[in-house]
Amino acid sequence: MNSDAPATAPADPSPFAPFRRRAFLWIWLGMVVATIGLWGQTVGAQWLFVHDPNASTIVPLVQTANALPVMLLALPAGVLADAFDRRWLMIGVQAYSVVVATLLTVLTALGMMPPALLLAFTFAVGAGIAMLAPAWQSLITELVPRQSIVAATRLDMVSVNVSRAAGPAVAGVVIAHWGVPPVFAINAVAAAVLGAVLLAWRRPRAAVGERERFLPALRAGGRYVRHEPVVRRMLLRFACFMLPACSVWALLPLVANHQLGLGADGYGLLFASLGIGAVAAALGLGLVRRRLSSNGVLVLAGVSYAVALGVLALSTEVWLAVPMLMVCGFGWSAAISTVMSELQLFLPGWVRGRALAVLLMVMLGSQAVASPLWGLLTGQAGLRTALLTAAALTAAGAVAGIALRVPESEGLDRTPRTHWNTPALGAAPEPAAGPVLISVEYDVADDQEQQFLAAMQAVRRSRLRSGATRWELYRVGEAPEVFLEQFLVPSWREHERQHEGRLTAEDQAVEDAAFAHVIGTPRAQHLLPPSTSRTRITTAEQPAAEGLPRT
Repeated sequence: MNSDAPATAPADPSPFAPFRRRAFLWIWLGMVVATIGLWGQTVGAQWLFVHDPNASTIVPLVQTANALPVMLLALPAGVLADAFDRRWLMIGVQAYSVVVATLLTVLTALGMMPPALLLAFTFAVGAGIAMLAPAWQSLITELVPRQSIVAATRLDMVSVNVSRAAGPAVAGVVIAHWGVPPVFAINAVAAAVLGAVLLAWRRPRAAVGERERFLPALRAGGRYVRHEPVVRRMLLRFACFMLPACSVWALLPLVANHQLGLGADGYGLLFASLGIGAVAAALGLGLVRRRLSSNGVLVLAGVSYAVALGVLALSTEVWLAVPMLMVCGFGWSAAISTVMSELQLFLPGWVRGRALAVLLMVMLGSQAVASPLWGLLTGQAGLRTALLTAAALTAAGAVAGIALRVPESEGLDRTPRTHWNTPALGAAPEPAAGPVLISVEYDVADDQEQQFLAAMQAVRRSRLRSGATRWELYRVGEAPEVFLEQFLVPSWREHERQHEGRLTAEDQAVEDAAFAHVIGTPRAQHLLPPSTSRTRITTAEQPAAEGLPRT
């Protein structure tokens, strides 16, 4: 379903180049409208109980209820995004969102919305976000060429942050004049707008391979993330920023009402200030990237966010709080868009939806976990102490991030490679037959052993992230110059997927580096379940050569 242009394509210097793709432009506009409704809904839900005696607990829990579904459902949603037509998946999510937002509007207008039910509905809204986000993020790579992915990711952040600025501002005005229920109604209409745009889009027919079954696909995505150190490093560095930085979103209603003495419209202004700073970052980040690497941008984002958050904690005037929130918005958007675009460029197409879903799990899962903790700290030690603590932790995370450098992904070739030859089998395994053990025999000269053993560690990671569940390397006791690599794959179909498109140029380079220390050609065997029936391979089906990776 995904296709990647050659990595050597030149980057388009224009930040608006993706808008030349008509489908991207219209869906992007639909996402802006839908996200305006979602941010307005969040503001309405938080403001509904801002004057409650337990506001310091309830208000952050709204953020948790909104984010927790993403933590729970994003990875399954990523599996669906990789396996099904993303357009129809997004249309179904929008239909669901319209129904949930309509029920929320009606019950709130009737005065039948206690805190527990509000949190339940907020959780339901978050479930829709969890299903929508991986499909949209992975769809971007279909709508624009590879050289425009970075610009498209930044424009996606622009859409999020334009919505973040406009949604709360609109919600603040609406709440001040007409109350909370109309804000929820706006969300229902906004979801319907995106659904209409998707229905109007005629997606080009694409060649789609056999769809992966849900549970094996879910496990394969988890194995890829677990065994790809670059992705793990990106996620860890992102979490170090998100856990303290999300305190602003969780505690902003309390900053507006308790610290600055503002009403609903003032709260909308503060929220809009965050969005304005974020939009400025998304539009201007291209200029910053000409002078700074991705790692430099992440350090700048963390330090600027920490300083602004510390000043916000001490401010008692709106004129000082507004520019500090703009700086916070800048740092927030710069961090998210940098990690998102680097991950988009790094990931191979077959697992992109699932790995981006894990990123969303980290992003919103951090908010789900940390938001109530910031609320608890506020209740125990006060709002100012909570914000200053968050500022210190954000600064510490930025400094620690220097040691967790994110590799630059620009120019990386992630096109699928099919450099393994078809195995010459005398048996006919069923696709679901398994587990399958692949055994590869290597002859290694004595003076090449250490280099071979070191290079095989990279081979191990390649096998595990592309589908293997276990990997071992043995020396043959009767012939010490012979080494035996064995890796276990859950089923024959899973091994065929390794042959058909899960490997990249990086995997091929890793194998070539290891095999440079091998004498002759590696000899491969496929060990199948004993119940596998025998068959005969015709001459036309015989591979050009034997051995892995050229099996």
